[in-house]
Amino acid sequence: MSIPRGVRATVLFLATGLVTAACASRPAVGADGTPRPQGGARPNEATALQPVNVVELYRGMGLVAAQGSVPFVGRVAFLPDRTSDSTLVLVSLSFAPRSVAFAREGEQYAGRYTVRLDLRSGVTLVKRLEATETVRVATFRETSRGDESLIWQQYVRIAPGQYTLNVGVRDEGSPRASAEDVSLTVPRLEAGRLGSVIPVYEAVPRSVPDSLPRLLARPRATVTFGVDSIVPVYLEIGGTREATRVRAEVLGEGDAVLWRDSTVLLGRGGDLVSGTMNVPAADIGIGVVLLRVTQSERADTAASKLLVTLGDDLPVAGFDELVRYLRYFAADFKLAPLTNTTGAARAQAWREFLTRTDPNPSTPEHEGLRDYFARIRLANQRYRDDGQIGWLSDRGTAFVGLGEPDNIIEPMTTDMMQRNRQQVWVYSQWRLQLVFFDQTGLGRWRLSPSGAVELQSTIRRRLAELP
Repeated sequence: MSIPRGVRATVLFLATGLVTAACASRPAVGADGTPRPQGGARPNEATALQPVNVVELYRGMGLVAAQGSVPFVGRVAFLPDRTSDSTLVLVSLSFAPRSVAFAREGEQYAGRYTVRLDLRSGVTLVKRLEATETVRVATFRETSRGDESLIWQQYVRIAPGQYTLNVGVRDEGSPRASAEDVSLTVPRLEAGRLGSVIPVYEAVPRSVPDSLPRLLARPRATVTFGVDSIVPVYLEIGGTREATRVRAEVLGEGDAVLWRDSTVLLGRGGDLVSGTMNVPAADIGIGVVLLRVTQSERADTAASKLLVTLGDDLPVAGFDELVRYLRYFAADFKLAPLTNTTGAARAQAWREFLTRTDPNPSTPEHEGLRDYFARIRLANQRYRDDGQIGWLSDRGTAFVGLGEPDNIIEPMTTDMMQRNRQQVWVYSQWRLQLVFFDQTGLGRWRLSPSGAVELQSTIRRRLAELP
């Protein structure tokens, strides 16, 4: 598929084996969020893990993040244009299909939404875009997805300078809408300067500055541990035809180098060199890291933050928080190397931990962690009414730490609001019976203090017996 010159808007729906696109010729502009630091989880091991504020997390990565009733995340990227008096800007937005109201259309489901962008220099309106797009999916299940599967992206040429940008997304099938105001600095990319580091799902490099690169952007710069093995990033340098070597490194806590490599950007017939690099997700641990790319022969650097997480429903902001998530996966002595190291040593400790705990090293996936985090997700759904985070409630702890009980005994009653109901979970292998009490009649089940102690003791015994 060829790409026409000029500007193009693209809507992409990512599904297994499916990419659908709708195109239009409307201009758009980029956006840059104001970084705000993300506070880490509380260090006390006994303290319940709190859900990560994903809006603050993405803003801390320098992205545009809006909550509202149509939460979205946006990213801006800058690439060299024909001359340094203009910069090619790629703006991309991502949001979940469940934010859009879908309606049945024949054998498919269709949803419509509108993106509005206002770019101002001071009080002067420089550009305005209002683009209504339609996305179609094959099954009803896809309409309720909560991951980054709906992506809107577009190129535009803008003069370098300072701007203010308002980004808004509105669902056309309901009153839902969200908006965010951000500041935007469009750089002057003179000949020989690196453009932005652009995390992508896929990329076809362009050959001349008059054309457009064929990119499928990754607006959240996020990869899922155990699902995504690499993070592809796209790179360009304008105003040169000579192959140029660039060095890349991933920096963690205290600027410790977690990974380092280099590649050569190649010319393809025009005054521009370009290429992609694959950053191995497994080598950079969990949490937010900084990817920095530098030209080997000059002091020219571009950077992007990346997030390696456990999944859209289990965002983890840092390594210490990851270790607390593993409290029911491995014994304390196996977790100690993770907690007692810092910086680059943590990456090595993490790789060694994966090797020691992988139940099937012959496969690329860590089945143990896959199944463990699946139990956490399921516990968060099943036991969310127990008064706190589902997997850290009493029933959630038993389910994550010991698995499904062999039997659940609950006296029959017609009054579901009856107080002091009992529910007994039986684990035959451990000769354990856990008696949960619903003292309020609201479905919030609790263990007695002695029952809680017995549960924790059994979990420690189980973890100690694991190979």
